Amino acid sequence: MKVHLKMVGCRLNQSEIDAMARQLAGMGHEIVESAADADHFVLNTCAVTHEAAKTSRKLIRDFHRGNPHGATTVTGCYAQIAPQELRGLPTVRRIIGNRDKERLPALIGGGENTAGAEDAAYDREPLHRQLQPGTLGRTRAFVKVQDGCDNACTFCVTTIARGAGRSRPPAEILREIQDLHQSGYQEAVLTGVHLGSYGHDWGDRRGLQRLVETLLRESEIPRLRLSSLEPWDLSPDFFDLWSDPRLCRHLHLPLQSGCNETLKRMRRNTSQAAFRALVEHARAAIPQLRLTSDVIVGFPGETAAEFATSAAFIRAMDFDGLHVFRYSQRPGTPASRMKNQVSGKTKKARSAELLALSAAMEAKFAAGLHGTQQSVLWEQISGATPQGFIHSGYSDNYLRVKAIHPRDFTNRITAVQLGEYAQGAVYGKIMHS
Repeated sequence: MKVHLKMVGCRLNQSEIDAMARQLAGMGHEIVESAADADHFVLNTCAVTHEAAKTSRKLIRDFHRGNPHGATTVTGCYAQIAPQELRGLPTVRRIIGNRDKERLPALIGGGENTAGAEDAAYDREPLHRQLQPGTLGRTRAFVKVQDGCDNACTFCVTTIARGAGRSRPPAEILREIQDLHQSGYQEAVLTGVHLGSYGHDWGDRRGLQRLVETLLRESEIPRLRLSSLEPWDLSPDFFDLWSDPRLCRHLHLPLQSGCNETLKRMRRNTSQAAFRALVEHARAAIPQLRLTSDVIVGFPGETAAEFATSAAFIRAMDFDGLHVFRYSQRPGTPASRMKNQVSGKTKKARSAELLALSAAMEAKFAAGLHGTQQSVLWEQISGATPQGFIHSGYSDNYLRVKAIHPRDFTNRITAVQLGEYAQGAVYGKIMHS
């Protein structure tokens, strides 16, 4: 069977779709890049915004237009909270909720044992039948270490869709990363709904710190990266982990608002003072750290004064880039019932202001590294010139880097001297003979 897999949303969804692809490939199915070539379409959906749900429906219809006789299996948060909106869409054969997601490869791929499908894939299949780096256009592997969330942010539908926090056993995660490295991957990205809460469900408040220490000590993968971390549950000595250069120097700490009053309505477990202290500890411990964040504009009740306070704090934090979201009402969340909803026009204007600030922040960070040497994992070749291939990849502090060289360095890490920044990428020189 030819299978095309796609995701909408976060890196956790990416890690899940990658794991499904590896398992289906291990069962002998062919993973195809183009939906037009597929017999079966697997879509891992997102429900964070109305736009994410709309995108999911569009992808299903697009697949139907190209494959009217194909079959679609839908999973993820949108499938969990609104299956009635997906039933009846063309080609949809199965809707699988988040709790049954790990059984998906066995259910669609003909596996007999649907319990513990992820473990079974590693136990019974040789490594050479798993996906190799670059098969899905990536050389980094996304590894889910935790699912669910015990927080109660008033805007978030994820807790409803994903349930309570649950951590995977460390030995299972270590084995997956060792297998990925043996398969050729150079970087593993640890992901979760609330990554910082890893281990809390079994009483270990420093679970993530212990997990990272274990993975660095007992695996040889060249790079380990942490995905989004909520800006709490982290002690100052957490940042001592970065004394190991294999841990990538990028932290994404979602702030959501820089105004204390807005944060209280969001029910976020942080404040200006607490966030500032955390950032100071991180920057003191990690040289050339790239620090990015999430911000929601137009949250119910966000006045012009509150937005101005938030924007001023964001500038003071001197982030190195932002993900900016316009607040989207999600049924079932407390925020959807709040008074003083902000107009779409106002949200659009506030978003534009912060996006412009984000672009300036990223350019400033890149300029600060001009002339330095950074390690870059080359992910793909995007073209060619008379001088050589156009390589594209990421530095360990998560800058997009491009360089020209006559040799193919895909899925290799090399030293690069960074040059000018333009249009979202730094142009550099590969320091290799």
